[in-house]
Amino acid sequence: MKLPRRKFLHLAACAAALPAVSRFACAQAYPARPVRLLVGWPPGGAADVVGRLTGQLLSERLGQQFVIENRPGAGGNLAVEAALKAAPDGYTLLMIGSNNAWNVTLYDNLSFDFVRDIAPVASIVRGVGVLVVHPSVSAKSVPDLIAYAKANPGKINMASGGVGSPQHVYGELFKMMAGVDMLHVPYRGGAPALTDLLAGQVQVMFDTLITSIEHIRAGKLRPLAVTSATRLEVLPDIPTVGEFVPGYEAVGWQGVGTPRNTPVEIIDKLNKATNAGLADPRVNARITDLGYTVFASSPADFGRFIAAYTEKWGEVIKFSGAKIY
Repeated sequence: MKLPRRKFLHLAACAAALPAVSRFACAQAYPARPVRLLVGWPPGGAADVVGRLTGQLLSERLGQQFVIENRPGAGGNLAVEAALKAAPDGYTLLMIGSNNAWNVTLYDNLSFDFVRDIAPVASIVRGVGVLVVHPSVSAKSVPDLIAYAKANPGKINMASGGVGSPQHVYGELFKMMAGVDMLHVPYRGGAPALTDLLAGQVQVMFDTLITSIEHIRAGKLRPLAVTSATRLEVLPDIPTVGEFVPGYEAVGWQGVGTPRNTPVEIIDKLNKATNAGLADPRVNARITDLGYTVFASSPADFGRFIAAYTEKWGEVIKFSGAKIY
């Protein structure tokens, strides 16, 4: 049976529109069941805390449970691999952060391309570091430290939580931009590095603010500068590194990603829910208490930020010669 030409064209147009209608309907119904939120670090750490805050925030706004699933290992790479094995349907999300951008250069032969394979959904927080020294160190300012380091190359021990940790890469950026040579002393985590700094076994550390702030307030560590672009409300009298080393800025971040090819309608819905949650004064206060600042953006802006961040820190890591095999 032949169809009239007008009816045939109408049916063809409807058929072509079905995928878009289906995607829209799925986005409207999403989430219809619990969502997994993968965290590449063990329970109790900073990434896990932010992940659980994010899961709670999304649960409250989207009316469905967001279940935290910890997949620690290989600097967060195991969680990325697990996420990429899931269907790109919005029911498997991934907490992403600075470590993922650093891993692009730190690790050889990754089984994925982080920037290409993970679609940015929503940024959550920024975290800053603080340049601290043991009270026995004579340097009272960043210029003092630079002068001493140049006069005594390789004699200052700079502690970190390990190769590729925030303390390491923040310190390497400082060494590169200030033109100084300090000996990197990696530990198995930030806690043992901080313990040795407090004991005077090492002299300098670019620690995360959240772990150093109480020791600074107690006078057990001397802060020389913060790594953010502007001074912080919690340490208003402490200058930025950039006031003495122009252009220096080192911040960490965390956000949410999902496997590429996840419907854009679902990504947009998650982004709007996240940004609405971040605007809540209760959530904002909780983030501030954790030592972070709110970092809200669109998926497109977040993607551009990740690409630029990955490129910047790739140069720093190459300069340092750091590699993880």
